[in-house]
Amino acid sequence: MSTPAVRDFSTTARTPSPSRGRPFIALVAIVGTQLMLLLDATVVNVALPGIGTHLGFSPTGMSWVLNVYTLAFGGLLLLGSRIGDLIGRRRALVWGVGAFTVASVAGGVANDSTTLLIARGLQGAAAALAAPSTLALIATSFSEGTERNRALSVFSAISGAGSAIGLTVGGMLTDWGSWRWVFFVNVPVGIAVVLLAPRYIKETERHPGGRFDIAGALTGTLGMASLVYAFIRVGESHWTDPRALTTFAVAAALLVSFLINETRVERPLVVLRLFLNRNRALAYGIMLLVPAGMFGVFYFSTQYLQTYLHYSPLRTGFAFLPLAGPLFAAARIAPRALARYGAKRVAATGGLLNVGGTVWLATLTASDGYAGGILGPLILIGVGVGFTMMPLNTFILSGVEPKEAGSASGLLQTMQQVGGSLGLSILVTVFGTVSRHSHKEPFIDGATAAFTAAAVFTGLSVALVLALRSPKAPVLRR
Repeated sequence: MSTPAVRDFSTTARTPSPSRGRPFIALVAIVGTQLMLLLDATVVNVALPGIGTHLGFSPTGMSWVLNVYTLAFGGLLLLGSRIGDLIGRRRALVWGVGAFTVASVAGGVANDSTTLLIARGLQGAAAALAAPSTLALIATSFSEGTERNRALSVFSAISGAGSAIGLTVGGMLTDWGSWRWVFFVNVPVGIAVVLLAPRYIKETERHPGGRFDIAGALTGTLGMASLVYAFIRVGESHWTDPRALTTFAVAAALLVSFLINETRVERPLVVLRLFLNRNRALAYGIMLLVPAGMFGVFYFSTQYLQTYLHYSPLRTGFAFLPLAGPLFAAARIAPRALARYGAKRVAATGGLLNVGGTVWLATLTASDGYAGGILGPLILIGVGVGFTMMPLNTFILSGVEPKEAGSASGLLQTMQQVGGSLGLSILVTVFGTVSRHSHKEPFIDGATAAFTAAAVFTGLSVALVLALRSPKAPVLRR
């Protein structure tokens, strides 16, 4: 696999279990957790029209069903990583998955918008506790070299394709049952992980000491939530809306307070010195920008297919297979491409395909339909994302000190969640502003404007990729 040698996430010895079947079952539990958490960020997408109708969400307000989850997930993820250090990675994963399962049941039985949003926030918080332990447990459960590389290859492929798979699964569940099943489907998976993990995954060493950065978690999460709310408020009203302007100011104050806090506390959520490495800082920026564009692509493509073309949820889900299939295949091919061409070239190729797909979507017209306006872009974006994400791991994890490896990987996931949430809120703002002033096709005009903004995000990500410096040492171990 063409990722760098993953450094220790704990000081625990990583001796493979004497049971031959145990590593496979451990990987199933770890990857199952990762897939469940990633699916939940997009599986709800296809169910949104049904949720909006049944619970009374506005077209722009529906984005909160996605954003509440990703904000809680991204905002609390680094705090969840610190809790994992304290109580053990396996225990953090089990507790997080258990809480996630309970919150999923609450979301599935919700009968009003407030209850659903609270459940989504609890899902995100639980995911923030479980997610940081997935990659760390791979590092401690599989010996360095071929065994770990294979496990990481499976993990990366599932991570890359998870969001796209969620769209297909969401369509199947919504059409065959109801929107509530996109939440209930997590229950059997969660129960299986809670039962398997304690038996087949070895616990990591605990690292007690120091205080939790509660101030950082609160200012960071509330700051991002305020920023997202302000953008969505503008999308529903206008740029001079007093409430939106006030919330922008509150968001700025909270985020500045967060940065100041992180420079002063003993154990910060964000280790700011990680950004001193030029390649790593650029890679984090790319990890922020790519989901910023992709979440919008998923959201508005779903709305176009169901609201404008009147696709059923099942048909909508299958309409995203041309994205999921190429994405998964590209993620599996990426390790070999990395070994031959290097991380920068592979990431740049993927980024250019992302740009091509989003620019193509920005030309969508009322008469294009699925085959003429959506199919081709989804294929390009699927391959592009598959080739983009894995190479970035090499730049982020390369050269990280063992004691900071958990922080580096946790920050990677945070960038993805925060980028997706913030990007979607900006695209919703663009959509709302343009559609309000359109006199011909409000939805099409708003959607193409949103896709154009997504193309700007992907274009900026390519610019950052081109600024990366190729690693001096080979990144592949055979």
